[in-house]
Amino acid sequence: MDDTSQDRPGVNAPKDGGTEKVPAFRKVERHFWRRMSRGLLVIIPLLVTILILRYLVVILENLIRPVTTLILEIPYIGHIPASTPIAWLIAVSGILVFLYVLGWIVTGERGQRSVKVALNSVLDRIPVVGKIYTVANQATEAISTPMSSQYSRVVFLDWPREGVRAMGLVTGQYYVPNEDRVMLTIYIATVPNPTSGMLAIIPEDEVVETDISVEDAMKIIFSGGIVLPDMMQVGDQVAFAHRDRELDRVSPEEEIVRSK
Repeated sequence: MDDTSQDRPGVNAPKDGGTEKVPAFRKVERHFWRRMSRGLLVIIPLLVTILILRYLVVILENLIRPVTTLILEIPYIGHIPASTPIAWLIAVSGILVFLYVLGWIVTGERGQRSVKVALNSVLDRIPVVGKIYTVANQATEAISTPMSSQYSRVVFLDWPREGVRAMGLVTGQYYVPNEDRVMLTIYIATVPNPTSGMLAIIPEDEVVETDISVEDAMKIIFSGGIVLPDMMQVGDQVAFAHRDRELDRVSPEEEIVRSK
C-alpha cells in the first residue's frame, strides 16, 4: 500500500460529505443537558432571592425576640390568651414607630448632620467598629442614592487608547476659562463590578453622546455586555449585515488572507 495516500485530500474523509454522524444517545444527552441548564439558569435568581429573604427574616427574628421576651416578662402579660402574638405585634409596631421617628428626624439636613456627627463622634473612638461603620455607611449611601443623581448620562470615549471605544458614566463637568472648553469627569466602570473603575477627565467635544440610559448601562456592565439595550441589538444586526456584504465582495483568497 502506498503510504502517501494519507496525505491526499479526501482519501480518509467521511463518505457523507465530511460530517461525522452523532449517535442517537449523544443527541438525547445533549438535548437533556441543554434544557436542564437553561432551566437551572432561570431558577438560580429565584433561589438566591429566597435565601437572602430567609437570611433577613432570621436576622429580624433574632432582633425582635429579646423585645418580645421582655414584654412577656411583664406581670400579668404572660397570662393573657395569645400573649405571644400580641407581644410580637407590640414589638414590631414599636420598631416601626422608632424607625419612622428616626427617619423624620434625619429627613432635614440639620437633623441628618446632627445624627451623623453624634454617631461618628462615638464610633470613631472605637478602632475596629469605627472603620466597619464608615464602610457600611458609605455602602448604604451608594445604594440608597438614585443612579440618575450619581451619573448624568452615558457616553463613549477612546479609552485606554485611541481607536478603542469604552463606555463611561458622566459624573460631573466644569469649565476651563484658559482653554475655553468644557471638561467632563467620566467614570469608567470595570466589568462585572461597577464599584471599581477608572476616572478620566476628557474634553466634552471628544466624547460620543449616546441614548443609553444609566440603568441600561449598568445592565451592560453587570452582564459583561451580554445584556444589551434594544438600540444596540439593532446596531449589531446592521453590523453583521454590513460584514456579510463586505465578505460577498471579496474573493475566497482574500477572505483567507483576512482570517489570518
